[in-house]
Amino acid sequence: KELHVPILALSQLSRQVEARDDKRPQLSDLRESGSIEQDADVVMFVFREEYYVSRREPTEDTPEYLQWQEEMSRVHGLAECIIGKQRHGPTGTVKLQFQADVTRFSDLDQVHTEGFE
Repeated sequence: KELHVPILALSQLSRQVEARDDKRPQLSDLRESGSIEQDADVVMFVFREEYYVSRREPTEDTPEYLQWQEEMSRVHGLAECIIGKQRHGPTGTVKLQFQADVTRFSDLDQVHTEGFE
């Protein structure tokens, strides 16, 4: 802060996120999150539901497969930027577009935000 230089730290998530039905990361999922939570001004997570849905692909030609296809089309190309902590501003979720072929996140055509305090 004294030097006015931004610092970016990356952290792995603990495995407990895999055990939950809702895979959206939370502050408590950060490994050794105590110091990160305490010291950081902003903590953000990227979440792509498509990543998890694609790994549950059932056998083709089943009713489950049709449901899975519908779910995949609903989440395809979408991501969320979850602001888990922001010392000087609101927290919440920002919906983003994700282009997997170039690993690019961008704004959706319309503004989609939810849960900002």
